[in-house]
Amino acid sequence: MINTSNFSKAKDLLRKEEKPKIVLAQDKEFNRKMLEKAEFDILLSPENNTSQTTIRSIDSGLNHVLCRIAEKKGIKIGIDLENIRNLEKKRKAINLEKIIQNIRLCRKYHVQLAIKGAKDKADSLAFLLSLGASTEQASKALTF
Repeated sequence: MINTSNFSKAKDLLRKEEKPKIVLAQDKEFNRKMLEKAEFDILLSPENNTSQTTIRSIDSGLNHVLCRIAEKKGIKIGIDLENIRNLEKKRKAINLEKIIQNIRLCRKYHVQLAIKGAKDKADSLAFLLSLGASTEQASKALTF
């Protein structure tokens, strides 16, 4: 898993990385550069590095432009269940709100999902379905 905010260093690390190539999401500019110019399989947890949400909008770290690029290049959007389990209750609720927003965008723009840290496949499938993923999205997310 690549965890750096330097674009050129991340590209160098991707060349050495084995499949599946996973990039941990950073800020919006980094995510867009990586989606446009790098070759990898999964963008993990774009909801973690976002600004505060307001009353009228949710900044989930993903937008329609990033979704279209990901769909065109076949890049999956990853959800890290281990990270969600370790959060405090208020932060967990905020993260789940952002994940729901990302799942809606992925469903609308036909971007595949991926789950990291799933203990039980049936529970992970039910979790994704309860957050709004389609059955096709949820079943494909568990196969990675």
